[in-house]
Amino acid sequence: MSSSIDRILDKALRGERINSDECVTLFESDQIEKMGYAANKIMEKWHPDPITTFVIGRNINYTNVCDVFCRFCAFYRSPKSGEGYVLPDEVIFQKIQETIDVGGTEILMQGGTNPNLPFSYYTDLLKEIKVRFPNITMHSFSPAEIMKMKEVSNGLSLEEVVRQIHEAGLDSLPGGGAEILDDRTRRKISRLKGSWRDWMDVMQTAHREGMNTTATMVIGFGESMEERALHLERVRIAQDECLDQKYPSKGFLAFIPWTFQPDNTNMKAERVSPEEYLKTLAISRLFLDNIPNFQSSWVTMGPEIGKKTLSFGCNDFGSTMIEENVVSAAGATHKVNIESILRLIREAGKIPAQRNTKYDILRVFEEGVTNVERDFVMQN
Repeated sequence: MSSSIDRILDKALRGERINSDECVTLFESDQIEKMGYAANKIMEKWHPDPITTFVIGRNINYTNVCDVFCRFCAFYRSPKSGEGYVLPDEVIFQKIQETIDVGGTEILMQGGTNPNLPFSYYTDLLKEIKVRFPNITMHSFSPAEIMKMKEVSNGLSLEEVVRQIHEAGLDSLPGGGAEILDDRTRRKISRLKGSWRDWMDVMQTAHREGMNTTATMVIGFGESMEERALHLERVRIAQDECLDQKYPSKGFLAFIPWTFQPDNTNMKAERVSPEEYLKTLAISRLFLDNIPNFQSSWVTMGPEIGKKTLSFGCNDFGSTMIEENVVSAAGATHKVNIESILRLIREAGKIPAQRNTKYDILRVFEEGVTNVERDFVMQN
């Protein structure tokens, strides 16, 4: 097995594309450090400077009402629940202003698939946000939410829904809801959320429309190693198409794997180990040879493992997550502030730099200089 792993890793390091069978072989191996070393070498080809980026952003969970009832979600409330909410617009505007006040540039606005909100709710809200905050980047909504918008849009096509939401002010589409891009697992964990093809159709439509996106993968649902490899292959094929067809976007700008958080959910499972997460991260970097950025998942794994990801293929520490309610509802309570991010990146031997949603560097924090105007703890 060792010689087989070495051959696959050497192949990737030579710049040759590894196939899905080789991907499965890597997933079945326990040679984690060896894979991490190779993934880090691939990362350095993309990003030769010792810089790790992060974005100052805020999660705004505008509604918790949802009608797809994912077994793994502890955040949602059914449409009939008395605990359901939709944030008033003024509250959303206040949260955006607070983000801007601490140097933030990105808003990740996500919620449930709320059947009571018309399509005009989203377009009107985005237009008003852009009037008030023209420089904020709306990296918001998931493909499942876009499909719900289509459902309540009185007959609009997916292309028209994406076009209108983009014109209203949606800049970029995050990759939430991918879970595992295979329908066997999806039917088991979330029967009503849609097929893997639905998720991909939204993403590819966004690429054609000119929006950049990100892709994700969640492990720990009892999926097979073949399904993990298939997930990666489907993302790689879609990215190939975007780049080959020269769509008016760069497609998936980043890939973010993380682990299922079982606490307080209707789905019982063993927590994925840090080693399995790091292995998945490394394999993803080796396999997805057409996606430039890989993001650490410190929210689910904790700051120390987040720091270790920077030697397993990650070049980005993700968002400051000034507010986050979905993952934390399922038992992931790791929160850090901006100065902690700077410290963790430096402890990993890297130079921290603030970026925007397109991964353009806005500011490099040299050693010993924080210059953070406000120590904003990422809690609501």
